[in-house]
Amino acid sequence: MVGGGPGAFIGPVHRMAAELDGHIRLVAGAFSRDDAKNNAAGRAWGVADDRIYADYSQMITAERAREEGAELVAVVTPNHLHFEVSAAALRAGLHVMSDKPATLDLAEARALAKAVAASGKLYGLTYTYTGYPMVREAREMVRRGDLGKIRKIVVEYTQGWLSKPVERDGDKQAGWRADPALAGVGGCIGDIGVHAFNIAEFVGGALVERLCADLASVVPGRILDDDCNILLRFAGGARGVLIASQISAGARNGLRLSVHGEIGGLTWSHERHTELTVDWLDAPSQVLHAGSAYLSAPARAGSRLPTGHPEGFIEAFANLYTDMADAIAAGRSDAGLVPGIADGVRGMAFVETAVAANGQGWVDLESAA
Repeated sequence: MVGGGPGAFIGPVHRMAAELDGHIRLVAGAFSRDDAKNNAAGRAWGVADDRIYADYSQMITAERAREEGAELVAVVTPNHLHFEVSAAALRAGLHVMSDKPATLDLAEARALAKAVAASGKLYGLTYTYTGYPMVREAREMVRRGDLGKIRKIVVEYTQGWLSKPVERDGDKQAGWRADPALAGVGGCIGDIGVHAFNIAEFVGGALVERLCADLASVVPGRILDDDCNILLRFAGGARGVLIASQISAGARNGLRLSVHGEIGGLTWSHERHTELTVDWLDAPSQVLHAGSAYLSAPARAGSRLPTGHPEGFIEAFANLYTDMADAIAAGRSDAGLVPGIADGVRGMAFVETAVAANGQGWVDLESAA
């Protein structure tokens, strides 16, 4: 693991998720540039002292020299380091699982796509919500044509934790997200907007071709956007709306997706993530439940407990790591439902296009390749 030391939110999540099913074990890391914090993190997580490294370069070199060195590198740093760490690991013959977004900007994402292709190794992105069983069930329903031709996709991701300028009060998580040098050109859009964009394409089954963006920095003095409202047009004709906000006071982690076709629609919400509601034009509504035998194979595989026993964020995250572990063990060239570098490039194209076109009307979202 690179990053994720004391004070980090996502590092411990990666560790718990990776180790949940027993297929992956954290054996080495460069967790912090601060020696004391680095050592504290490694020892707390059971990493041997001689495998707690001062930096990622030292870690990669040493682990490649070990007979049973690490095979997979988890990149859990702020955005500005994603490219250099991922590319270095790939060049050394290691698989990579990176926190989103893939890189700081689109140019880096395209360069990373070349590095992935040249390496022959697996690269995954933790777009976490694609790991939820009922999100995978929704995807299967759309692909089977259960809803008819898709006409409308609406995705909303609202938070309120940045309603005040907490980045100026020493909040570590807010601090780097508000700094363009560390986060990139997008604030809210690059942090949670890419999640909303990814899940809309993941479930909806079509790529966004055009968008019309209205992004704002609502909190006075904030440089990057903290509120986003974007109209979407998908290949195949579906229209869409994407809302991402981190200044919606009172909102916690309000991700909600609706997909409507000719004969029915489905709705999934993060607050009730074990359920998928399906509303039909000419039939009674249904509520499908995670862990049930009637679900598709991808949805059933994503649950570890019988229906009615709650599973959540860590388990969804773990599904991505387990899928990656299975692919590595089998020597496959892809990791199945784990979002990959193509999704990473599309995410960065979405962010840069929306920021550049803010308030300018409809623009094309060009192919990310």
